[in-house]
Amino acid sequence: MSGGEEEQEEATCPHLAMIHRRVRPHSKGCEECLKMGDSWVHLRLCMHCGHVGCCDDSKNRHATKHFHATSHPIMRSLEPGEAWGWCFVDRIGFDPLPEGSS
Repeated sequence: MSGGEEEQEEATCPHLAMIHRRVRPHSKGCEECLKMGDSWVHLRLCMHCGHVGCCDDSKNRHATKHFHATSHPIMRSLEPGEAWGWCFVDRIGFDPLPEGSS
């Protein structure tokens, strides 16, 4: 995909407006896995409410489950050195994830 096509896809994702610039992680690990005493592979942050969930490579896939339960569309990686994000609704990735509005 050329750079122009990527820019056009970013512009067509209306959910980017739902990102909260001041969102902070609720925990230092996957919230549900911590309660269960389970482990995870990578962490993802909900850019709407700050929920921390495990990635789809983790057996519990709590970040995706959080999206299905809440319809909060945008998440980002919480891994050190990573700035990418994902829109669950439009199935579009962003690297880096643009900053939010509020």
